[in-house]
Amino acid sequence: MKGHLRRTSGFTLIELMVTIVLLAILTMLAMPSFMTWINNNKVRTVSDSLQNGLRFAQSEALRRSRPMVFSLTNSSAPQTSLTAVANGSNWSINVSKSSLDANNVFVQAGVLTDVASGVQITGPAAICFNAMGRVVANTDTDVNGASCDTASVLQTYDVTLTPGADRPLRVLVALGGQIRMCDPARKLSDSPDGCP
Repeated sequence: MKGHLRRTSGFTLIELMVTIVLLAILTMLAMPSFMTWINNNKVRTVSDSLQNGLRFAQSEALRRSRPMVFSLTNSSAPQTSLTAVANGSNWSINVSKSSLDANNVFVQAGVLTDVASGVQITGPAAICFNAMGRVVANTDTDVNGASCDTASVLQTYDVTLTPGADRPLRVLVALGGQIRMCDPARKLSDSPDGCP
């Protein structure tokens, strides 16, 4: 058996190249779905942060028995300079000016769109909670640019990412203080996560 060569097992160069090409094709086919998933997660992250900030403002109003102002702002340091804006990239909570407090007091702040770039928030610049955690009108908040209005039964924040996300979300704040997140593409009668 001197004339037989022994063949080693393993991949040939052609087999390896075919595998890499197939993997590249599958990756290219999955990329649009993966990017949409990432963008939808950005919208969800910002919506969660917004909802958590609103709930924290409400719980602080209950805990301190003081009116609170939740405001959107573009200020990165709202404890020193705060101006409420309708589509801010951060949020801030302040104790509202009342008969007990001469000036507002900074409580806490958080980020919104910095955690997920490109996400847009549409909604009121400020929402005021009374000492019982309910939404109230307040034009004298002592927060620059923050005037709370209750003309609508629901205060609505729409969170979107255009283009790229196919699932925008909405954060609703009812006059009674209920705060919930919903999907505007679904109806509440059809799905528990739908919007009214």
